[in-house]
Amino acid sequence: NSNSSNIDFTEQLMAAEGAAELVRVVTLLAAAVIAVPLFKRLGLGSVLGYLAAGLIIGPFGLKFFDDPQAIIHVAELGVVMFLFVIGLEMKPSHLWNLRRQIFGLGSMQVILAAAMLTFVGIAFGFPWQVAFVSASGFVLTSTAIVMQVLGERHELATPQGQSMVSILLFEDLLIVPLLAVVAFMAPTVPTATADTSLWMKLGMAALSLAILSLAILVAAGRWLLNPMFRVLAKSKAREVMTAAALLVVLGAALLMEWGGLSMAMGAFLAGVLLSESSF
Repeated sequence: NSNSSNIDFTEQLMAAEGAAELVRVVTLLAAAVIAVPLFKRLGLGSVLGYLAAGLIIGPFGLKFFDDPQAIIHVAELGVVMFLFVIGLEMKPSHLWNLRRQIFGLGSMQVILAAAMLTFVGIAFGFPWQVAFVSASGFVLTSTAIVMQVLGERHELATPQGQSMVSILLFEDLLIVPLLAVVAFMAPTVPTATADTSLWMKLGMAALSLAILSLAILVAAGRWLLNPMFRVLAKSKAREVMTAAALLVVLGAALLMEWGGLSMAMGAFLAGVLLSESSF
């Protein structure tokens, strides 16, 4: 009887925890459903609506959520799905045509902005290394927010929209090289020589890992996705096709995170690789 009571209590506890998680998800959805249409009606856009909804239900508002980190994965999943849909609208050939803008315009924006912000930091008395690292961080832009705004304004396919997309993609690619540069800039005082060497090795390892993850994703997209979907289509099970699509999105996002890049970039590339698929 004692064992049975313990089992019942454990099951009730697990059910209560599951219900609490469901309440959190429902609260998130309700806040978005109410705030976003209201802000769009006011002409302020959905991004401000999402931000306002988060402020209202967050720890500085009604305190439905005391620990934002507890739901960070839900937020990341939303960004991943959105970037995947954006990627589906871009064919690999079109992305290849943007290569000059991605590496030309993107590098120009990053270099000029980082240089100006570095001089600002130096003018305020910071060492140039600290000023450069801070400036490089401020240069990076939120891909999800800018893409969302461009999508709402129907400007993704316009010349200025394509320029913005190119810059965003370059910034996403730049994350790991920047980390490697920071490692090379570590101080080389005698007492820290071993630590500096370690950080340099870690920086090079991270760069190699990022390149490897990108190569794996591109190879899988070119030679594995279509055959996989062809086999699944023959099974005539629609739910399996849906599960496979989710597997591709989340798998690509996870691979990019493993390589040190952003999950959003992985989902975007998965959408691009699937954009020319017959499925």
